[in-house]
Amino acid sequence: MSFIAELKRRNVLRAAAFYLAAVWALAQGIAQLGPSFGMPEWGTRWFVIAAVIGFPFWIAFAWFYEFTPQGLKRESEIDRSDSISHRTGRKLDFAIIGVLAIAVVLLLTDRFVLRQGVNEQAAIAVPEKSIAVLPFANLSSDKEQEYFSDGISEDLLNLLTKIPQLQVTARTSSFSFKGKDIAIPEIARRLRVAHVLVGSVRKAGNTVRISAQLVDAATDTQLWSQSWDRKLDDVFAIQDEIAADVVKQLKVELLGEVPTVKPMDPKAYPLILQAQALLDQGSAPGRAQSIVVFQQALAIAPNEARAWASLGRAYFNQALFGERAATEGARLAKEAGNKTLEIEPGNASALALLGRIAADFEFDLPTAARYYQRALELEPGNLMAVNAAGILLMNIGRTDQALELLEYRVVHDPANPAAYNNLGNCRYVARRWNAAIDAWRTALRLSPDYSGSHYAIGSVLLLGKHDAAGALKEMQAEPDELSRMLGLPNALHAMGRTKEADAALQAFIDKYGKEQPEAVATVYAYRGQVDAAFEWLDKAVAIGDPVLAQAMTEPLFDSLHGDPRWTTFLRKIGYAPEQLAKIQFKVTLPEAAKP
Repeated sequence: MSFIAELKRRNVLRAAAFYLAAVWALAQGIAQLGPSFGMPEWGTRWFVIAAVIGFPFWIAFAWFYEFTPQGLKRESEIDRSDSISHRTGRKLDFAIIGVLAIAVVLLLTDRFVLRQGVNEQAAIAVPEKSIAVLPFANLSSDKEQEYFSDGISEDLLNLLTKIPQLQVTARTSSFSFKGKDIAIPEIARRLRVAHVLVGSVRKAGNTVRISAQLVDAATDTQLWSQSWDRKLDDVFAIQDEIAADVVKQLKVELLGEVPTVKPMDPKAYPLILQAQALLDQGSAPGRAQSIVVFQQALAIAPNEARAWASLGRAYFNQALFGERAATEGARLAKEAGNKTLEIEPGNASALALLGRIAADFEFDLPTAARYYQRALELEPGNLMAVNAAGILLMNIGRTDQALELLEYRVVHDPANPAAYNNLGNCRYVARRWNAAIDAWRTALRLSPDYSGSHYAIGSVLLLGKHDAAGALKEMQAEPDELSRMLGLPNALHAMGRTKEADAALQAFIDKYGKEQPEAVATVYAYRGQVDAAFEWLDKAVAIGDPVLAQAMTEPLFDSLHGDPRWTTFLRKIGYAPEQLAKIQFKVTLPEAAKP
């Protein structure tokens, strides 16, 4: 018998075909489904490499072994008359056909379904005058100096943001690619920019070496590069030079001069960057430690506006997340914001912060609107002000204007799940149920553990889709305990599981009722228990629950709108119709970067 004939008899060729078809199908499945489960891009590549390595072993296995009715045996131990290799071959033929069919379906799905969405995304015009600043690499011997290189990158980003004719991707999106092995053209595609600024920072004592390169994303070519070796107090001049060169290379036609950095004390500057990095962690310990470090910086440079503004944001977030008494946190945040404006009257971040305090803690909407108006007049593209103004407009029912602002934020911060979450909230308020779910699903794709999105989708399924079973599944998938415990009573109630719903509500009240009375009111309102809902709303007013800012437009409160007590309640928090009529607020986004 020839060697080829023996290969056929032992089904080695069929086994090889089955192996290759299975690898092809699995590779396509991993490539298409992997991103949905957070798998890195190199996952498919390493699977294929492992499959290539395993192929010879598979062939050897097929040559030396055969499946028999008694189990797996070595081929040399089987009498030819007892061999069932021909029947095994037929089974392999069917298996090969089945796997190839799956592979073809996956291929067609990728080509004509999934790729269609990718092509539509690619068809979105990328502005030529657009840029993302990636976090500069830390080349210092001390890896703890990474906050310094990140801070340099963020300062450059903020400086470029002040150029209205230039679309700059927000920090959260740009920094989301930190440490990831993704090519610059792909990063630019995801961020919808035409150019990317990359670089490195090496800090040793009072000496700094900074290198920067501007890359054309379409061709993946370097347009400009330069390096500097300076003293620490010269770092601000370097940032000015980089910004000026970016403007020159991108041929941005400015209406005025290129913005420049305001120099600060070289001893306080590293502390401010370190404190900012702690604050950006978004955790309670990070916020507490950032306050300590900001205060250290202010002891050195007591008139540093940037430190005061960020300190105010730390206090505000502590109050918002219940880490500090609301009245104390709001007071400290307001003092820091006002101190910032004493030093730098045009500080847009401080104006936005004071607007949040006025809206969320003082329920003074006209004052909040004035702060936001001023902030956006000074810096039309300031995303902190854009986002805060969008939320205010959403909460007072001006959803069309709110959507314009929150969509603008998504365009300029496309990898930030919080941007999509806020957009989803606004679509929810506008009763655009499907669009709201789309926004929250995007937030979850960007961050699978993002808090609140599963709860929000569950609420839409209850209110807009009347899908109690689907809502319960979403509530149970919610990673945030507070949101999960809040959503379960509504879903269980909708399914008719009354005793379980009552027990779930009582569990929420026992654990969170004192700090979250507005949330309890939403459950009673959804059930139609109007008296209990108003009782809990009164408790929320008494403690100044900041979530009350969302009450007027919250769909879960729809059952209360026909009750005369509703207007009385709104008047207590500044949201009655005659109070809203006094709010003068008009926002105009930069023409060069509207969505």
